[in-house]
Amino acid sequence: MRIGLLGTGPWARQVHAPALAGHERVDLAGVWGRRPEAAKELAERHGTRAYDDVDALISDVDAVAVALPPDVQAELAVRAARAGRHLLLDKPLATTVAGGRAVADAVREAQVASVVFFTTRFHPEPEAWITEQAARGGWFTARAQWLGAAFAPGSPYAASPWRRERGALWDVGPHALSVLLPVMGDVERVAAAVRGPADTVHLVLRHAGGASSALDLSLTVPPAGAGAVVELRGETGVTQLPQRTEGAVPAYARAADALLSASQGGRPHPCDASFALRVTDILAEAEGHLPPHGD
Repeated sequence: MRIGLLGTGPWARQVHAPALAGHERVDLAGVWGRRPEAAKELAERHGTRAYDDVDALISDVDAVAVALPPDVQAELAVRAARAGRHLLLDKPLATTVAGGRAVADAVREAQVASVVFFTTRFHPEPEAWITEQAARGGWFTARAQWLGAAFAPGSPYAASPWRRERGALWDVGPHALSVLLPVMGDVERVAAAVRGPADTVHLVLRHAGGASSALDLSLTVPPAGAGAVVELRGETGVTQLPQRTEGAVPAYARAADALLSASQGGRPHPCDASFALRVTDILAEAEGHLPPHGD
C-alpha cells in the first residue's frame, strides 16, 4: 500500500514516519506539511519525496496517514476519502460533531477503509485486557484517570496550539473513552462535568445498562503526578488496565496492519471513523456541560 503522510510535527517525526517507513507492506510514498521545509527534511530522512501540493500527494497514493491538528485533519480526510483514498487518522477525529460526521460520512459514501489511532487500542496487552473484560461483563462502575504534563519544559507538545486551546478533554479524553466504551457500553448521557485546576476536567458518565464511570483528565498535572489508570469494579471483582510494554512506533505499525486488512475486504476495525465520531459526540456533550472558565 502506498501511503502519503500529511504532517511534520513531533508525532509525525517520532511515530508516523518511522513506523510507515519501516513497515514491510507499506511504501511511504511522500510527505506533505504546512511547512514545506519541514516536509523536505522529514522526507529526506526517510528516503521519500516531499510534496508542495497536498492534492498532488493524495492523487499519487492508496491511503493517507494524518498527523495534523484535528480540525485540519478532518478537512483533509474528507478530501482524501472523496478521492477514494483509505484513511489512517489520529485522535480526536475532529473537535466538532459536524467535522467528525463529515469524515465518517465521506468514508461511508466512498466505501474506503478507515482506522483511527487510539494508541492504547493497538498495544497487545491493553487490547487483550479490553477484549477479555468486555466478554466477561457484569461491570458496575469504572474509574479512568488520564493525567499528563504535556506543557512541562522539554515536552515535545509544549508548543501545541490546539492542545493549549482545547485541553485535556479533547487530547486524552479520547484515550479514556476508547478503553471504557467497549467494556462499559455506550454512553447514555454525561451526568456531570466540572473543571479542576488549569485544563483539568472531571466527568461522570452513565452507560447503557446502568453502569457508571468517572473520568479525570488533565494535561497540566505536575510531572511527578502524571500517569494513566483505568480500574473496573463489578461482579468478578476489581481489575486494572495493564501497562504498555513497548513504545508507540510498534503500535502505529499495527494500526497500519489494521488498515491493510480493512482495505482488502476484511471486517472494519473497531476503531474506525464511525467509532471516532461517537467519541467526538460524547466529548462535545461533555464540553457543553462544562461551566465557563473562571466560574
